[in-house]
Amino acid sequence: MSFQHYWLFLPACFAVNMALGPNNVLSLSNGARYGLRYSVFAAGGRLLAFALMIAIAGFGLGALLLASQTLFTVLKFGGAAYLVWIGIKLFRSGPALLSPSVNDDPGENSAASGKLRRLAKQEFLVAAGNPKAILVFTAFFPQFVDSSAYTASFVVLGATFLLLEMVAITIYGMIGTRLGTMASDAQGFRWVNRISGTLMIGFGLLLMFVRRPAT
Repeated sequence: MSFQHYWLFLPACFAVNMALGPNNVLSLSNGARYGLRYSVFAAGGRLLAFALMIAIAGFGLGALLLASQTLFTVLKFGGAAYLVWIGIKLFRSGPALLSPSVNDDPGENSAASGKLRRLAKQEFLVAAGNPKAILVFTAFFPQFVDSSAYTASFVVLGATFLLLEMVAITIYGMIGTRLGTMASDAQGFRWVNRISGTLMIGFGLLLMFVRRPAT
């Protein structure tokens, strides 16, 4: 892959990373509810899901998945239902569930570790249940892959995507943490909760209308 193509890839990729989607809404919400550390650490579940998707796309299996109407439909509606379910839970959660604990370190006690595992699993399932993510790796990446060095260039693109995704995670987590600080009272947290839940439900409903790419 030439550097010319790589430097074209970087801004396009970061735009994809920064797009407001279900996982970035989770980073915002987790930052507001639990603080920046939880938001960043929990996103490890998302990075794992994306790494697996990149590997699948690299082996050409992603295109096969998108070519199957049945698998695509199952993935689409399963992911959409999960997003709507999370959105409803967020919307209905009381302010007590949203209040960050300043002494709650993800690595200090079993309760905190259990919460972190739950949030990381949520991030993983949201990412894995979105067929648009597979589409990014099967349709977007190949435009920048060097056919003469396919494996090496795909690895570089994948590593770059994950690195920029981590930057986006941190940015959204910081914004969410700031929102949580500003909305320190019960009514403020209710609004953060309702906005996050509404966005998540909206993404779930939109996902239902995603069409399988023409083969």
